[in-house]
Amino acid sequence: MTTTDPTAPDTDTDTDTDTDTDTDTQYVVSRVVDASPQEVFALLADPARHHETEPTDWVRGPLEEDPAPLTEVGQVFGIEMFHVNTPGRYDMHNRVIAFEQDRTLAWEPGQYGPDGELGTGGWTWRYDLAPADGTSGGDSATEVTLTYDWSAVPAPVREGFGIPPFPPSFLEESLAALEKAVTAG
Repeated sequence: MTTTDPTAPDTDTDTDTDTDTDTDTQYVVSRVVDASPQEVFALLADPARHHETEPTDWVRGPLEEDPAPLTEVGQVFGIEMFHVNTPGRYDMHNRVIAFEQDRTLAWEPGQYGPDGELGTGGWTWRYDLAPADGTSGGDSATEVTLTYDWSAVPAPVREGFGIPPFPPSFLEESLAALEKAVTAG
């Protein structure tokens, strides 16, 4: 049984969005954003702004008052989360697994166990950025590709927790939220 976030909005077709889905193991969604790769990466690498890349209030905010920017593989950043299909509020700690300045940022969410070890569930979030032609007459734009991959989640966990917990449209809305955040102001 697959559960979905009841607050995740439905998405109309967006001509700037390209969706490639391999629903057995991952969703891959791309969108051209009217901002430079450096601007997009700066937003993604700032845990204090992580919630701005989500279309719902599932991702709340950083666990630290003034979190350090993401700068390297192995770094862990904590995020306050909330979901109606869980006990409500909970914490996730995300370990950076890929980092290439202004090009790639990926992490694996997890939670710390009683032994102090960070255990992860086998799913990852990955953003790949590539320069693109400006979309609104600007000089720079970025093709942002967002991948949600659950290929390492064991089958019993997939079934028990309903992985993936949302449709591909959730990623499309995430990229729309990212674009709004990076182009505001």
